[in-house]
Amino acid sequence: MENTVCPWCQTEIVWDEEIGPEETCPYCQNELNGYRTLNVQLGEEDAEEEADWEDEQDEADDASLWSDEDMRHTLPPSIRTLDKFGESHDLMNYEECVEKILDEQEEVPECPKCRDYMILAGTREIAEQGFVPTKFSALTEPVIKPPFRLNMYVCTGCFHVEENLSEEDRLRMVDHLSQGKA
Repeated sequence: MENTVCPWCQTEIVWDEEIGPEETCPYCQNELNGYRTLNVQLGEEDAEEEADWEDEQDEADDASLWSDEDMRHTLPPSIRTLDKFGESHDLMNYEECVEKILDEQEEVPECPKCRDYMILAGTREIAEQGFVPTKFSALTEPVIKPPFRLNMYVCTGCFHVEENLSEEDRLRMVDHLSQGKA
């Protein structure tokens, strides 16, 4: 007998050999044919491997088997590095605090590396000293003139840092470029 797994609701569909295979999933009404279908053949070997895997999962779920050292190794590498200094981290409180901060932010960008949300850490003002603008032949003036501010965002997952122009400086740049001072 052939079993089908619905790719949409992940439900195994067992069909009667006399009636034949289902054309649509009886649970989510997804069409079950062609590229939308995944057929799984289960033999005796597969059933044994699945039983072994389930036994391993039951053992892994038993928290008493994990030591504090093992748990420390399950933390993300960036948090694990901080843990080397002997500090303890309550990741539940960390997540709760991050959620509260994100709720207060007007703009919540995603990290380009890991797709976690980023927290606005602060702003940095760029003064004329230390900033060399790029010159374009299409413009008589730089794209943006100092002073301007950059918003600095820090990823809550991988701690990647990103910067972008503050809202007022974005509008100033758009206004400047729309006038096209050539």
